[in-house]
Amino acid sequence: MNLITERVRLRPVRAEDAAWIFPMMGDPEVMAFWDVDAIDDPEIIDAMIAHQIAETAARRAYYWAIERLSDDEPLGECDLSEIDRWHRRGEIGFILRRDAWGEGLATEAMAAVVNFAIDLGLKRLGARTHVANAASANLLRKLGFEEEGVLRGHVERDGERRDCRLFGLLL
Repeated sequence: MNLITERVRLRPVRAEDAAWIFPMMGDPEVMAFWDVDAIDDPEIIDAMIAHQIAETAARRAYYWAIERLSDDEPLGECDLSEIDRWHRRGEIGFILRRDAWGEGLATEAMAAVVNFAIDLGLKRLGARTHVANAASANLLRKLGFEEEGVLRGHVERDGERRDCRLFGLLL
């Protein structure tokens, strides 16, 4: 299922995407607010992508590569996951290459994901960010998400406990 906006295309993740996802997720600055350090093992990326492809095929989640429409350049990845059809809710996530930051492309891509969730009949979306990740928190607020709380010490990273913010959006 492709989603297309003014400047980006979201298309299902493919195995060959490992070639650009590995360096993106190996960038310490890109991974600064993820639950894990930069990834230095391509087999981890291969396994992650295989899992994402299987989840998308089973319609338990949707994982997309974000591509710039003007040149088909892959910019990042986003998802709608943790789908609970009984309670009609899910969670969203996103990651973008550092050289694509600050252009509003992630906001545009995630707005398309929110609309897709509405089309699926979902009534609530959640998201989580590390407390220090102001850019992701701002993106979520632009999409109408509201901060709902803080998970204190939720993640252990770099020898310290990190707090995470919870965001929610009623659709």
